[in-house]
Amino acid sequence: MKRVAPALGDELVTALLTASQKTEPEINAQRERVKILREKLAGEGTSDARNLLAIADTLVRKSVWILGGDGWAFDIGFGGLDHVLGSGKNVNVLVLDTEVYSNTGGQMSKATPRGAVAKFAASGKVNSKKDLAMEAVSYGYVYVAQVALGGNDSHVVKAFQEAEAHEGPSIIIAYSSCIAHGYDLVHGLEQQKLAVQSGYWPLMRYNPALRETGKNPFQLDSKAPTIRLKDYAYREARYTMLARGNPELAANLLKEAQDDVERQWRVYSARAGMPGRGETPNIAPEEKPAEKLEPVSAGGTK
Repeated sequence: MKRVAPALGDELVTALLTASQKTEPEINAQRERVKILREKLAGEGTSDARNLLAIADTLVRKSVWILGGDGWAFDIGFGGLDHVLGSGKNVNVLVLDTEVYSNTGGQMSKATPRGAVAKFAASGKVNSKKDLAMEAVSYGYVYVAQVALGGNDSHVVKAFQEAEAHEGPSIIIAYSSCIAHGYDLVHGLEQQKLAVQSGYWPLMRYNPALRETGKNPFQLDSKAPTIRLKDYAYREARYTMLARGNPELAANLLKEAQDDVERQWRVYSARAGMPGRGETPNIAPEEKPAEKLEPVSAGGTK
């Protein structure tokens, strides 16, 4: 670039080498500069000009995305995913969360929710779903978003834009409807909306860039639950088939699953309510000191 500067002009060379390319308009502006570069070098016969024309496209920032399902991201490939997030490299990950191993006929994965029926969980999964978003948040420098197209489509677009702009690893976990859920997928977007309204699928973003401005990077973008989990879950056969076969077990698992939702909402809302570095914490004027716990004896607890 510097050797062919006389043909290009110092202003164009400086812009090509130093221009920010974090946003879509900035990337488009860089593409226009590369177009001008090609036009100016078209008549140059030097080896430097020919070599630069061959690799000119690399001057435009490339977007690298890794795509995978929940079976990979939550389960069998989690070690690799964790390595990528921990690398600090500018790589984006999109997880299409169907909550089962879809390509093997609906096998249970660590993303399968409590109470849902799947292969290897014929009596309903007894454990709660792994919270991959919060595991990624724990790094502090990874951009994290949990989205649902049917819950809020503009939120999905905003998450992708922020993930692209983030200089570092980013991961977007997207609610993905699947035939293994057991309903007509023509209603997929409606079902996603109900998942958000029930609090089962909270919409959130964790943007490390906000920390630099003194704000809390954790943003909870959906409202508090307005319907019970049952109103969402029992529209799908993966839940209702257990209710028909073993009503008592299904009721117990649904109760525990509702508790999972409420517990996760408390964690998310508390995290979103924390003050940022430059914000004033909301501290009660008077707080009682924590009770002193008595030692636990071998015969029981107090």
